[in-house]
Amino acid sequence: MDRVLADCRARLGFDLLSHTWNAVVICALADGERRPRGLRLPIGSISSKVLTETLRRLEGYALVERRAVAGSPPGVAYALTALGRTLLEPIEALGRWSAEYGDAFAAAQKWDEEDLA
Repeated sequence: MDRVLADCRARLGFDLLSHTWNAVVICALADGERRPRGLRLPIGSISSKVLTETLRRLEGYALVERRAVAGSPPGVAYALTALGRTLLEPIEALGRWSAEYGDAFAAAQKWDEEDLA
C-alpha cells in the first residue's frame, strides 16, 4: 500500500471496520451459521435493533447471507459468505495488535472522553 488517500481501496476496509458492531458480528459468525438470538449471547450488550441493523448492513455488503429456517416458530439464520470469511484474518490481526499494544495506546492518549463532548 503506497498511500492511503480518501478515495483509495483501503478506505473500504477501514470504513467497514470503523463501525462498532461489524467486526464483532463477523467474528461471532466465524464458527458457522447462527440465529439472531444465538448471536446475542456471545456478542454481549447489543440490542436486538442494532443487531438486526448490523446483519442487514453486512448482508447488503455481501459479507453475510440470510437463510429462512423452518420450525416452530419459523425464523432466520445468518452465516458468513466466502467474501465475509476473508475478513476474519485482518480482524484477528487487529485484535492481536490491540491485545499487545492496547494498554500503551490508551496510556499515550492526550485527551479523554470529556474533551470530545
